[in-house]
Amino acid sequence: MAMQANSLEKILFGNEDWMFIPEIMLRTLIMYLVVLLSLRILGKRGVKQLSIFELVVIVGLGSAAGDPMFYREVGILSAVAVFLVVVAAYKTTSYFVNKSKKIEVLLEGSYTCVIEHGRFAIENFKKESLAQDEFFAELRLKNVSHLGQVQLAILETTGSISVFYYKDEEVKYGLPILPALFCNKSTRIKHKDYYSCSFCGYTDLFAPSKQIVCKCCGKDEWVKSISALRVT
Repeated sequence: MAMQANSLEKILFGNEDWMFIPEIMLRTLIMYLVVLLSLRILGKRGVKQLSIFELVVIVGLGSAAGDPMFYREVGILSAVAVFLVVVAAYKTTSYFVNKSKKIEVLLEGSYTCVIEHGRFAIENFKKESLAQDEFFAELRLKNVSHLGQVQLAILETTGSISVFYYKDEEVKYGLPILPALFCNKSTRIKHKDYYSCSFCGYTDLFAPSKQIVCKCCGKDEWVKSISALRVT
């Protein structure tokens, strides 16, 4: 029984005794205030708006804040020193980013055009690690049902997607991105109609044929196009 009690005590308190719990609470409160102050200094930006180096700063602050909360041997002033260096480094980096376009592109990257005039900009899309399904999901959240509704889509440096739409009277046939329609791929054109390449979104009117190779990407899988207007 004594061994079980010792094991339970070790699980609950680790190598420290229960008297260290109030100190942990105080340390946590202090580090919470330090993190809050540091983020206030960094400025107001949402998580999806953070650039790569800003995310590194946030992760660094989180790591520096965690240890002093529950490790007795890590002093709070040591963590505060780390915070001061990280915030100062961030401010310095931001200064040079604002002064030099080359440094900005090096640290934050540049925007990428992924859809132009209703079809994928294939070469640009290949450069990004964005999966097609993930990209379609982002478009569906913006009430897009097919690429014929999209004049231009840009992948921003923050990872968000900016979409510019055709006016209702300018919407054309395009590749459907609704799962139930997109999964109906075929290498044969059975009826004269508009079809879209499932890979690049190239769309045209085709007569019945056993096989048609896309003139833009060389693929041969097609999906029946739709021309529905965007519902907002």
